[in-house]
Amino acid sequence: MDKIIKNTLILTVITVVSGLLLGLVYDITKEPIATAQENTRQEAFRSVLPDAASFEEYEGYDAEKAGELLRENGYDPDEISGAVTGKDGSGETVGYVVNVISHEGYAGDIEISVGIAADGTVTGIEMLSISETAGLGMKAAEADFKDQFKGKKVEKFTYTKSGESGDDMIDAISGATITTNAVTNAVDAALVYYQNELGGGVIE
Repeated sequence: MDKIIKNTLILTVITVVSGLLLGLVYDITKEPIATAQENTRQEAFRSVLPDAASFEEYEGYDAEKAGELLRENGYDPDEISGAVTGKDGSGETVGYVVNVISHEGYAGDIEISVGIAADGTVTGIEMLSISETAGLGMKAAEADFKDQFKGKKVEKFTYTKSGESGDDMIDAISGATITTNAVTNAVDAALVYYQNELGGGVIE
């Protein structure tokens, strides 16, 4: 009986000490991790909206309202996770960056930053988080695929597997149609948010 009590006390002490150490490690690493994540976001913002000198959180962002807007337009699997306004050196708005999480990825969620100029032109897209299949879906993070969206002013994009041409047509990644569809829909979701929430109106 004494041995059982002794072993129980030892395990209790080990558990308590381990918990305290984990808590300490979390407290120490929490701020550096948050800083690194914010740096990644800011780098993505600058990449997709290079004309902006600074970025401000879009004050009108409402997750529930954004979700309802996407559902109304057929983008249920996508989620607007936030938006920022890009300002030039004089404080004028040059465009927006809309962050979208797609739940349609082949290997999990894909989080994308989409830069949209004030006139509705897509200025670029950047992956914040993607874990698709190496050599296939991960090609979505490469410039050859991402740059297809850049500089295009369209109402929405559609991907093609037959090489159709047009500003609104995106060449699908060979062997990764699911990933292509997820990214294209995510960019289109960002455009819907821009057109309906950020004052862009429907592109003509």
